Amino acid sequence: MGELAVGARSGHEGPEERPERPEESLPPAEEDDVTAGSDSGDDGGRDAQDGDGAAPQPKKPRSFWKELPLLIGIALVLALLIKTFLVQAFSIPSDSMQNTLQQGDRVLVDKLTPWFGSEPERGEVVVFHDPAEWLAGEPTPTPNAIQKGLSWIGLMPSAEEKDLIKRVIGVAGDTVECKGTGPLKVNGKALNEASYVYPGNTPCTVDDIGGQFKVKVPEGKIWVMGDHRQNSLDSRYHQQDKYKGFVPVDNVVGRAIVVAWPPTRWSTLPVPDTFDQDLSAAAPGVLGLAGAVPLVLWRRRRLTVGNTRVSGPGTAG
Repeated sequence: MGELAVGARSGHEGPEERPERPEESLPPAEEDDVTAGSDSGDDGGRDAQDGDGAAPQPKKPRSFWKELPLLIGIALVLALLIKTFLVQAFSIPSDSMQNTLQQGDRVLVDKLTPWFGSEPERGEVVVFHDPAEWLAGEPTPTPNAIQKGLSWIGLMPSAEEKDLIKRVIGVAGDTVECKGTGPLKVNGKALNEASYVYPGNTPCTVDDIGGQFKVKVPEGKIWVMGDHRQNSLDSRYHQQDKYKGFVPVDNVVGRAIVVAWPPTRWSTLPVPDTFDQDLSAAAPGVLGLAGAVPLVLWRRRRLTVGNTRVSGPGTAG
């Protein structure tokens, strides 16, 4: 096969002596040199060189310090978008949610699901804007300029916004009541709150300023209570305000989903098992129908027994 290839290249049928050319004695070119030569040729290689005969230098990457402002700008924009649409950090300022949350805890609040029309559900821990001066008279921290900036973009918990955090007990249509020391009832069904109510507290507070109540939650509102029942000025104690203690759903910032700081307190905030039971309020029409059916059947039976034309032995046909 090698001889056939040589004969075909020379164009002669027989062997022929040829003068040895200098280039044939050179070693074979490396593979990458062959590839480059086939692309440009000798003239092309000369054209690729600069006028002074030097090859073009690769472009130097930009300095890290020149890239840093751009990176910081992108990070700030992303942080602002995350704070606005996804997750925001909040600091716990009081003991009203002990022992679920301690003063100084940092929680992350899911702000995404409300954008899709999701409303608060029973048992969730939610952050909401002060609906009717609940925090009037409470001390407000005075952050410096840096803290204000970091809070605005969501890298620090909000220091100026007047927000509260409580547990949702009742939603629209629910009847929530508390008598004596408990238990707390939703639509007539008792809640077992031992897993989250502060140890030593009773589910209901015996007092005459809101601890004993029976309310029906209107449309677009929720009823909230703190887990530290004897140390929480929640819906119970604001029944004289313009919303009668209820919190508008539009005021809800989002659901607290995790304790993120300090690391020793890291935990999720699930809905307690007691809210898994069927707590839905039966519609009045359904209750009325359920009560009317036995009455109608009883009356029909009584009329049938008393009427010989219907129940007598010769009435067939």
